Amino acid sequence: MESWDERETEGWETPRRADCRIPVVLPCPPPPKKKSISVGAAKNVVPPKSGFFDPPDLELLFLALSSQGV
Repeated sequence: MESWDERETEGWETPRRADCRIPVVLPCPPPPKKKSISVGAAKNVVPPKSGFFDPPDLELLFLALSSQGV
């Protein structure tokens, strides 16, 4: 077995075994593609047969909240 002094006089070497090497970094994958928005999609919207939800006292709720300073 070599002593500390013998190793120091020989000098240090970088390990050259394959398991001591830094692994190759693979490139990152590309970002996901954006979904295309079809131009005519909004024109084809059909309102519900029963109508949109319209509670009769909805405006009273907003008036009450605005008078409380919320």
